[in-house]
Amino acid sequence: MLSVEKQLEIIKRGVVEIVPEDELVTKLERSIKTGKPLHIKLGLDPTAPDIHLGHTVVLHKIRQFQELGHRTTIILGDFTARIGDPTGKSETRKQLSEEQVMENAKTYERQIFKILDPEKTTITFNSKWLAPMKFADVIELAAKYTVARMLERDDFAKRFKEGHPISVHEFFYPLMQGYDSVALRADVELGGTDQKFNLLMGRTLQREYGQEPQIALMMPIIEGTDGVQKMSKSLGNYIGIDERPEEMYGKTMSIPDQLMVRYFELVTTVPLHEVREIARGLQSGELHPRDAKMRLAREIVKIYHGEEAAYRAEEEFKRVFQQHDVPGEIPTFKIPEDIWEGDMVWLPKLLQRSGICSSTSEARRLVQQGAVRVDGEKFQEPDQRIKPVPGMVIKAGKRKFIRIV
Repeated sequence: MLSVEKQLEIIKRGVVEIVPEDELVTKLERSIKTGKPLHIKLGLDPTAPDIHLGHTVVLHKIRQFQELGHRTTIILGDFTARIGDPTGKSETRKQLSEEQVMENAKTYERQIFKILDPEKTTITFNSKWLAPMKFADVIELAAKYTVARMLERDDFAKRFKEGHPISVHEFFYPLMQGYDSVALRADVELGGTDQKFNLLMGRTLQREYGQEPQIALMMPIIEGTDGVQKMSKSLGNYIGIDERPEEMYGKTMSIPDQLMVRYFELVTTVPLHEVREIARGLQSGELHPRDAKMRLAREIVKIYHGEEAAYRAEEEFKRVFQQHDVPGEIPTFKIPEDIWEGDMVWLPKLLQRSGICSSTSEARRLVQQGAVRVDGEKFQEPDQRIKPVPGMVIKAGKRKFIRIV
């Protein structure tokens, strides 16, 4: 194992807070002395089927712990996901069925190994210890924490103050997540900064059950491609790790320049000393932001699709966006009979039916904004009719194309 100082340098990359850091040092010293690796825990609730770059911030940290020789367990919270984490929510979340959770869990298992080492990762489900609990066990668990302390959580406090309902079962979410740490005897638990209450619950419950408390290590919540709000599929500002290389590359190139160093540090494997050199180069003007962002896009695509795919995506980006060409591969669309008006088609309806836009109102807005081109010609009249011919290329926005067949 590396020295404590070297391990800490790697562990602290991108980290917002370690509670408490001195106890982590003690655990690392003991680990080196005894040759026994630390047990690192990460809980993931499979509440949605896809993982985006925001989720990978903690996964990259887990990978770093693996490379340092520590033991890692990923808990797929099939039991907790059925309640749903109330963190940051202004109302009670809809409960998922067991079938929905397990379907999502299968996708998670496949996606996380794009980052983690399968040989060094244990995956388990928290239903393994939560489902068999008797009601007496649940009462004993609930007795470990007070309602007053539970209401110290910002989201619960706000809902209580505003008179919004809080279901009793929501109080059990942090208790169950904390009990996961008891069941695993975890040394370190990782999570985003929004998970601080839940991570500290693990420390509290471990003490209550006579265990040495875990270290809570918190990673930042990364902003999405808009540079403002946290990355979220519902906000449309996400980069999914299962997306096509070209889509992933193009989305990365759209992030604001000020986010580049943050992305390099949190969602790539570029060594920290190189990240610092990139930051210095950008600040001094020696490194052009475009060149840095192209490298960032390559690095991200390389992790999920390989180096060759990353370079192909870059060449495609240059061809389409720098040389104003069209992609080599474009989805084709056969116009359905019911939208023809003689030999003409209403352009917004064509955009909606082809899947480029979710609605004709969205399509009308794109046309009015001048974001739609038909064979290179821009149209801005929302009631525009066009005469489609085979081979015609329609472009909407920066990255969406279809070819008429």
